[in-house]
Amino acid sequence: MADGIQSIGRLMIVVGLTIAAAGVFFMFSDRIPWLGRLPGDILVRRKNVTFYFPLATSILISFFLTLFCWIFGRK
Repeated sequence: MADGIQSIGRLMIVVGLTIAAAGVFFMFSDRIPWLGRLPGDILVRRKNVTFYFPLATSILISFFLTLFCWIFGRK
C-alpha cells in the first residue's frame, strides 16, 4: 500500500514540475523571436481568415522534449 502512495506522490511531483517548466517556457517564449516563425511553419491569409500551423516549431519542440525524456528517463 505504501508503494502505491509513494508512486502517486512521485507522479504528482513530475506533473507539477512539468507544468511549472511549461509556465516558464510560455513566460519567456516571446523573447525567442524565431520561435513560431521557422521555415516550414504554415501561414495562410485570406480575406477574412488566417490559418496558422506551426509544423516546424512543433517538430523542433517534440525533438527537444523527446531528448529530455530520453536523457532523464533512463534509470
